[in-house]
Amino acid sequence: MDLTLTAETGRAIGSRSSTRLRTDGMVPAVVYGLGRDTVSVAVSWPELRRALSTEAGVNALINLDVDGQRDLAIVKDLQRHPVRRSVLHVDFLRVDADAPVAIDVPVVLTGEATKVEGRRGVVDQPLKSLTVLAKPADIPSSIEVAIDEIDIGDTVTVAELTLPAGVTTEVDPEAPVVSGIPTRFSVQLDHGVDPDALDDGLGGEGGGEEASAEGEDEGESAGEADEE
Repeated sequence: MDLTLTAETGRAIGSRSSTRLRTDGMVPAVVYGLGRDTVSVAVSWPELRRALSTEAGVNALINLDVDGQRDLAIVKDLQRHPVRRSVLHVDFLRVDADAPVAIDVPVVLTGEATKVEGRRGVVDQPLKSLTVLAKPADIPSSIEVAIDEIDIGDTVTVAELTLPAGVTTEVDPEAPVVSGIPTRFSVQLDHGVDPDALDDGLGGEGGGEEASAEGEDEGESAGEADEE
């Protein structure tokens, strides 16, 4: 899909001017890369949203038109409002179609970790995105990891990921991507203890403590009466 986005130059720098731009439906941005000067621009928010709503998401290849000069570009950084999540600023990176570029790609879990869930454990994903090297046309929209066979104690590392053709990574191959983690409940199940029954028993223990406390109060009252 050929995506073209027109960027307007000549925008004023500063928070007030940026706020006015956003009010007018524009997003402040910068364009840099390929050894050329950084240019401050503004792009239409509806057009930017359309460009980033394809299957490629934020890693979409965009033909960025700046004062009539078109460059192939990708979104290198997207700053959002912490609460409203609206886009506040965009960094566009000019790229060479024939040269690899480093970019972060989302890591997406697929399937159901039924073994982990059946033992009341949890699935932990410490690596939400992976920095890869790829030519612009080879950049994947995501990297999928199947978790159907993962069990408590299992860990999928970077080395075990299946990367698309033309895609490599320099991330530590031993870095964990996703793991099956035990919980208090899963440990109890492994030792033949029913966590639900144990929880029910806690109520009885609490009642015993309350009765004991009441007995101590009565004993103190009786002691005080004897002293009198």
